[in-house]
Amino acid sequence: MSEYKRIEIIVGMFVFIGIASMFYMALKLGEVGGLGAEGYHLSASFGDVGGVRAGADVMIAGVVVGRVDDVHLNERDQAEVSMRIHDEVKITADAIASIRTKGIIGDRFIRIAQGADDMMLADGESIEETESAISLEGLVSKYIFSSDSKKE
Repeated sequence: MSEYKRIEIIVGMFVFIGIASMFYMALKLGEVGGLGAEGYHLSASFGDVGGVRAGADVMIAGVVVGRVDDVHLNERDQAEVSMRIHDEVKITADAIASIRTKGIIGDRFIRIAQGADDMMLADGESIEETESAISLEGLVSKYIFSSDSKKE
């Protein structure tokens, strides 16, 4: 085999390994196709999720500890959020889940505030205490209409 042919084969192998590595990392970081989908599942019901979608972050103290898997309407006409929490993170039974926004007009995420309970939530359980999303439009209209009534 000529030297030129051997160099082509080696370069081809490196290109193939590079493309395969990029494909794997894209799947792993994007948590697509079951790759990177480790953790246990929790759920929470909210009166208003304000635009939280599947793939949104779940955070404790500003650190991402999981992702939102699904958002759907439950039988009580509330938004049911299914979350996948990393295995090494334990959530207390009296934790509070709330909808927050990254910045003023940023993406919505679920913030979990740990409680003082010694019991931890297990796979498939629900966070009972929740705080719905704050509507910026609702606050503005409330301010506008309350200031109009004070002028009269």
